[in-house]
Amino acid sequence: MNELDFGGKQVLIVGGSSGIGNGIAQAFRAHGAKVCVTGTRASQTDYTAADGSHFDGLTYVQLDVGKPQAVEAFAPPIDRLDVLILAQGAVIYRRGEFEMDGFRHVMEVNLMSLMACATKFHPMLKASSGKLIIVSSTAAFHATKGNPAYNASKTGAYGLTRTLAQAWAEDGIRVNGIAPGLVDTKMTKVTTDNPRRLAGAIEGIPMKRLGTPEDMAGVALFLASPLSSYVLGQTLAVDGGLIL
Repeated sequence: MNELDFGGKQVLIVGGSSGIGNGIAQAFRAHGAKVCVTGTRASQTDYTAADGSHFDGLTYVQLDVGKPQAVEAFAPPIDRLDVLILAQGAVIYRRGEFEMDGFRHVMEVNLMSLMACATKFHPMLKASSGKLIIVSSTAAFHATKGNPAYNASKTGAYGLTRTLAQAWAEDGIRVNGIAPGLVDTKMTKVTTDNPRRLAGAIEGIPMKRLGTPEDMAGVALFLASPLSSYVLGQTLAVDGGLIL
């Protein structure tokens, strides 16, 4: 038996159009799953490899989770749901999150939409005894001076993961999370494109390298598989030792 065989399974990855979500999507596809991903752009052709986007074998659907009505109306082309991964994310630099409009937007995308998506697909997950995986951040475990909304939302995602796990275990749904450290994606270019800042960041990582979307994908496969059948409500830090 291959516990990582997802043949016949259907996976939905919100925020799977680029970065970590896209890396996770390609991993599930490679292990046999039918994978649907969402992004904010009208079409998958609006993304490039520079965005960290690869759509081979994936189904793409537009969804802007920053708009509650869009989540409510969302109808992906799936007839069952075995794994739901919530990998959406937003961040505003240059103190934009200290402005209330910026703060509200980041909270809407990074936290409010998690609950909206989770509850929307709860019936389908219950029907399949499915898995829900919430992608947060190691920012949930330490301060991030310039990004109060990002920090508050990721800390909230960490708490939401525990609480939904406890609440939905009786429905046969297993909820867990992943907290990435510093991963090389378009969202972290403020660091990775600045040699001095990048060197300082890597110095604080015991493994002395950035994470990759593929590093996150391996943990997502584990959390969605029978290998983690007794793991519930946990958020695994996947950070090369950053928060040690």
